[in-house]
Amino acid sequence: MGPGPGPGPGGAAEPRPLLVKIVMAGESCVGKTSIVRRYTEPGSPPATSYMATIGIDFKVKPVMFNDTRVKLQIWDTAGQERFHTLSTSYFRGAQGFVLVYDITNLKSFQSITVWMSDIYEKAGDEVDVILLGNKCDKESERVVPKQKGEKLAWEYGMPFFETSAKENVNIEHAFSVLTKEILEKVIEDLMIHPT
Repeated sequence: MGPGPGPGPGGAAEPRPLLVKIVMAGESCVGKTSIVRRYTEPGSPPATSYMATIGIDFKVKPVMFNDTRVKLQIWDTAGQERFHTLSTSYFRGAQGFVLVYDITNLKSFQSITVWMSDIYEKAGDEVDVILLGNKCDKESERVVPKQKGEKLAWEYGMPFFETSAKENVNIEHAFSVLTKEILEKVIEDLMIHPT
């Protein structure tokens, strides 16, 4: 996971980017794939129809953090119950999680505690997690008050954002906060245990 030499301009050794694994988690139809797509393909239009993720998919997003090149591997998991075991098997080795619920779907919010149990079981309780209340563009259909999302995030000690993949609200900011939290730990660990 640490930086190492790689080909650079003119053949000079250039540090490889740090590889960071982030997993999207949450029920089906909450917008995980749309969030990933909005973040990794900023110029792409929002999806106009729903197509369930079958199993697992991932995208790569290169970013810079304090002059460090980072490659975010964002794993998009299926939310359907029939894929639950497969999805949670990808939790191991993740440094961060984006846990998503739909503000218009109470069941998706109520399932957050189950997803957190799965995250703690598979990835440990020191892993960085952010909570997203997605589809904030559908205010008239809201069934989960923002205060409930804030309270739940506070109970777990994680950042909370209301987002809209459709309107591109808070997507970049949420990933920036998670990436910063992860990289502060990774860089601190590299200082303590250099490779």
